[in-house]
Amino acid sequence: MSSQTTYRELNGVECGKALRVRIAEAAERIGKKRGRTPHLAAVLVGEDPASQTYVGSKVRACAEVGFRSSLLKQPADITEAALLALVERLNNDPEVDGFIVQLPLPKHINEERVTLSIAPGKDVDGFHPQNLGRMMLGLPGYLPATPNGIVELLKHYEVPTEGKHCVVVGRSNIVGTPMAILMSRNSNPGNCTVTLAHSRTKDLPAITRQADILIVAIGKPGFITAAMVKQGAVVVDVGIHRLADASRKSGYRIAGDVDFDAIAPKCSWITPVPGGVGPMTVTSLLLNTLKAAEG
Repeated sequence: MSSQTTYRELNGVECGKALRVRIAEAAERIGKKRGRTPHLAAVLVGEDPASQTYVGSKVRACAEVGFRSSLLKQPADITEAALLALVERLNNDPEVDGFIVQLPLPKHINEERVTLSIAPGKDVDGFHPQNLGRMMLGLPGYLPATPNGIVELLKHYEVPTEGKHCVVVGRSNIVGTPMAILMSRNSNPGNCTVTLAHSRTKDLPAITRQADILIVAIGKPGFITAAMVKQGAVVVDVGIHRLADASRKSGYRIAGDVDFDAIAPKCSWITPVPGGVGPMTVTSLLLNTLKAAEG
């Protein structure tokens, strides 16, 4: 039997564009109804290049769908008390529908304390324990942006999930753990049997080879090799890394957590990096902001 499969890409750029058309139409309706369009604010602390890139993409996405956006840049040496005061001001600003505090924060600031201080009704990143708890119980709330973006991507391409074995590699509160919950829910996409694996999992390749759907958020470039993936699997790569590459004009290349070139021929579906999960994370943030604006 051939080890080659004609794989298809789960293209987050295409899926995001389709969703953003609908988001823009809804934003226009909201604007006519209440006299202002949805408003997303972003707090950026310091000069971290990756954070600047992420926030910049969110600001551009807001403009694309007709949202108002505010970028609140803060110095890297801002005190925790001053940052908490800014969060409180945004919590109480009736003109702001939702906001994010871009992570990571400088080491002198307690990220957990900042996250907890964000009003759950404006927590469009979906990181507040109240929103995570509502997700766990299947109640309305804001879903974490990356896991929800992956669900929307699977839905757009009509990837079958019911009864499938989904293996999630990585157990962070931002991606891995909520991803496992969403894929196990009685919904479509969903209804999977889920294994949540991580760095301490024994014989990880034996686990990943069982996956009909493999979602990787381990944070290590090229961590998943072809020998760890079974024929015909659906592979979703959450990782994004900038690696030095002297052969490129830019001096670097972008890579994910999986070895795309080696794995893609074995897959039925696979996300590219870049252009897979990343655009869907931003689109999911817009969906949450739209939900906040609709009240």
